[in-house]
Amino acid sequence: MRRVTSCLLAVLAVLAGGVSAQAEPRSNEHTPLSAGCRQPAPPGQSYTGTVTSGGVERTFLVRLPENHRPTRPHAVVLAFHGHGRTSEYQRELSDFSRPDVIAVYPQGLTGTDGKSAWQGAPYSAAVDDVQFTGDLIDELQRTLCVNPSRIHAAGKSNGGGFTGLLACRMGDRIAAFAAVSGAFYPQAGECAPRRPVPVLAIHGTADTTIPYDGDAERGLPALPDWLAAWSARNGCDTEPRAHDLGDGVWRSRWHSCAGRGAVTHYRIDGLGHDWPSTRPNPDSEVPSVMDATPVIERFFAAHPLHPSSGG
Repeated sequence: MRRVTSCLLAVLAVLAGGVSAQAEPRSNEHTPLSAGCRQPAPPGQSYTGTVTSGGVERTFLVRLPENHRPTRPHAVVLAFHGHGRTSEYQRELSDFSRPDVIAVYPQGLTGTDGKSAWQGAPYSAAVDDVQFTGDLIDELQRTLCVNPSRIHAAGKSNGGGFTGLLACRMGDRIAAFAAVSGAFYPQAGECAPRRPVPVLAIHGTADTTIPYDGDAERGLPALPDWLAAWSARNGCDTEPRAHDLGDGVWRSRWHSCAGRGAVTHYRIDGLGHDWPSTRPNPDSEVPSVMDATPVIERFFAAHPLHPSSGG
């Protein structure tokens, strides 16, 4: 009788465990879905899209991951090109290609000097690129399967400066921000983010276009000053913890930030005004000592938008 009872208890335990396992939600069960998750997949792996913003038709280049599934929510990286460059140039330069990421390369409009530019620079066009970014996100969510909590922004030079402007104004929709050789002009205006936002900056000490130590004549801050301002906004420790990664690369992180804020910086000794890559890229035929793109991708993956942020 004791043996039968033991067997019965064992069977009940197995059954209970099975019911519990079946009742446990899948890890992605509560992933938010955009309207585009109910749309058919666009043809091809890359395409050029359009959206009207502020009465102006704007264009953007979309690169879908190789194994794209139109019903699976994907992260999005918005990558903004530099002054005088194009969306295609930025695609070749940064090449965001994680299998779970839709990479989007917006095209800036022609500025006052006849070259493409983004809002916040003294030579930018008289358009609202922040509004365009919001309209673009709306369009992506309407047409593609997007995870709204994993929309990120990166940029190079003037595009990096615009990414900094977005960090000031769109922290409720964009989860994290990364600037490479960022041009943080004072024309971008005051910075008052609604929440602590994760910010990553990568810059070379030999950059003569956007000097690491700033340019007072153009109102460009020294990178340490720009980072200190963000550490204050995010409620972080005053001083970062710096680590020598070798080959002239220093990584600094500010700790004890409020909320989900974060500030990280990679200083690369001897690097010019380039997107760092260990292989030749459109910026430079000379390989660098590190790859910026995977560093940015890991930073983005570690910093989703918290639901309470309003995204």
